[in-house]
Amino acid sequence: MADVARAAGVSHQTVSRVINGSPNIRPSTRERVESAIRELGYRPNTAARALVTRRSSTIGIISTGSGLYGPNSIHRTIEDAARSAGWFAGSVSLATVTASTLTDAIDHLLRQAVEGIVMIAGQVEALELVSHQDFGVPFVVVEGDLSKATNVVGVDQQAGAYAATAHLVELGHTRIAHVRGPRSWTEADARETGWRDALADSGLAPGTLLHGDWSARSGYAAGRTLVADTDTTAVFVANDQMAIGLLRAYHEGGRPAPRHVSVVGFDDTPEAEYLQPPLTTVRQDFVEVGRRAIAFLDAGIKGVEPHLERLVSPDVILRASTARPFRPEATA
Repeated sequence: MADVARAAGVSHQTVSRVINGSPNIRPSTRERVESAIRELGYRPNTAARALVTRRSSTIGIISTGSGLYGPNSIHRTIEDAARSAGWFAGSVSLATVTASTLTDAIDHLLRQAVEGIVMIAGQVEALELVSHQDFGVPFVVVEGDLSKATNVVGVDQQAGAYAATAHLVELGHTRIAHVRGPRSWTEADARETGWRDALADSGLAPGTLLHGDWSARSGYAAGRTLVADTDTTAVFVANDQMAIGLLRAYHEGGRPAPRHVSVVGFDDTPEAEYLQPPLTTVRQDFVEVGRRAIAFLDAGIKGVEPHLERLVSPDVILRASTARPFRPEATA
């Protein structure tokens, strides 16, 4: 620290205040100290700082080991946002979420003296447990439905599904099916609700409803069922992986998209724009979710109220998998 102080032309107390995030530092002084830290490759002794400040500057993240694109992306962006905000992050991934495993995960993180916890909870059982759990420190739940838990931050799942279905209605489709996710996932419930609400607001009855498990295989199975139904001209699929399987089933059935069926997915995975046809889908801003989760947790730790919306609005990304309904030419 003495070397940093000499290089920046300040006292070692000023260096300490910059490292500890004190707000009462002139911007020019802060920049000189931070520049010296970078040039010298200085690494603060976090254990010593914790003893002095009685703060660990560490937060905990609890996630389920689902391996799915959405939860994994959120976990990564929360870690990135925490690091950018000056927090260290410790993580626990749960293969199954029970009262016992959740309590064990919280206890593990509290033994690391975390100052707050972010819980990525997409399953119904996890949210029910969270609502009755004493975290012992400020916490934030990442979930797209404000009614499911307190201290929630996430993407507005229902709004995204509504917008996706409304896009299909605007194209002229009146028979719109839905392939939803598993019953145990709150995001699957919210996306089904958005689909139903958009149809109801347009005076349309719900089309065929099929259940998948988020996998391309289950989407393919749903597509094999739907391809025989020529009245269905559009399908809203609850995630991109299932949409991939459904597109293949329609192609193999001689009714490729978008000529015979319009398909909308959800997530905007990296491969979505490279499918044939490129997939129209709902993009979730996971980076913003991570930023807001840390902003709300940081505010909870400091005892202040952040001036941010809790739900992030998703966007429909228009590509070539949707078009106006196919109208066979009349024959003489």
